[in-house]
Amino acid sequence: MSYQHILLVTDLLSDADLVAQKAKRIVDNRPDSKLSVLHIVKDTMVGFGYELVPASSLYDEIDDERCQEARAKLAQFLDRNDLHVVNSEVTTAISNSEGIVNYCHKHDVDLLVIGRHERHGIAAWLSGATADNILPNVPCDSLVVRLDKPVNK
Repeated sequence: MSYQHILLVTDLLSDADLVAQKAKRIVDNRPDSKLSVLHIVKDTMVGFGYELVPASSLYDEIDDERCQEARAKLAQFLDRNDLHVVNSEVTTAISNSEGIVNYCHKHDVDLLVIGRHERHGIAAWLSGATADNILPNVPCDSLVVRLDKPVNK
């Protein structure tokens, strides 16, 4: 298959460079493909009485301190890994899974590249890995890069 639009999803943790280098190798071997990079910031919820509403639904552009900090880290990540992208985006979403799936549908992604940290015990039971949650719902091929253990931010 000839991949035209490759999406690298990053959590910007210290081992994200391993995933970035895999995506870079794929793009370098496909000169007609384009690379996009996505980082999701969990949306802030606003309470109205008994109802919780995502803050992003109330405003056109949520540009709080967390997003600004993520944009700066993403720029460093791109430079450090020598990634030449057509689009790098920090966006808010209720969950990482929802944000990634929506992006793939909206931007006609052919290949998704994402890292997956091993989780054990109660952490695996409570939240699971984002990669596990999105795979049944993304409309494209996926490369899941196995990472050893969760790392600190």
